[in-house]
Amino acid sequence: MAKAITRTKWLIDSDHSTVSFAVKYLMLASVRGMMNKVTGAVYFDPPDVVNMDVEVEIDVASVTTGVSKRDEHLKGPDFFDVSRYPKITFKSTKAESLGGRHIRLTGDLSLHGVTRQVVIEGEYTGPVKLPESMGGETSLGFTGSTTINREDFGMNWGSIPMEGGMVADREILITLDIETDLAGQA
Repeated sequence: MAKAITRTKWLIDSDHSTVSFAVKYLMLASVRGMMNKVTGAVYFDPPDVVNMDVEVEIDVASVTTGVSKRDEHLKGPDFFDVSRYPKITFKSTKAESLGGRHIRLTGDLSLHGVTRQVVIEGEYTGPVKLPESMGGETSLGFTGSTTINREDFGMNWGSIPMEGGMVADREILITLDIETDLAGQA
C-alpha cells in the first residue's frame, strides 16, 4: 500500500496577491492590467518542489487597466466575457526544481471556456514568520510568469492585420505575484 504524502497547505492571501498581464497595442506600447481577486492554495513543504501542487482561482471581474472604458471592453464578449466565464483557474499537474528556489510548474489554465496546458517559471521566497504586531502568520511568496496566445483561448478581437502587426498582439505576458499564509497539514 502506498504511503500518503502529507504536505503543508498554504492559502493564497488575496490582500497581497495579484495576477498581471501585458499586451502590445497597435504594436507600439504595452498595455498593462491586473486582477487582484486571487484565491486558492499551494501544497508545499520547502524545498520539496517536486511534490508541490498549486490551485489558483481568479475573479475576472476584478480586471483593471486604469482606464474604465478599456476595462469594460475587456470584461465584455470581445475578451473575457465575464458574464459567461467569471473565473480563470490554474491547476498544476507537474512541478520541477530548476535549482535553488527556482521552479517550473506545468498545469491546466482554464480561461474563456478553454483549457490549455501552460508552463509557469518562477521562484519561491520564505517562509517568513511575521511579527505578532503584523498578525504573526508564517508566509511564503511565489512569483512566476508565462506567455500565452490569446487566440488559443478564443479571444480573437484585435487580430486585424495592419501595417507593422495587428491592433492587439496575440502574445500575452502573464505574471503572478502570490503571497500565501500557513494553513496547516493537508
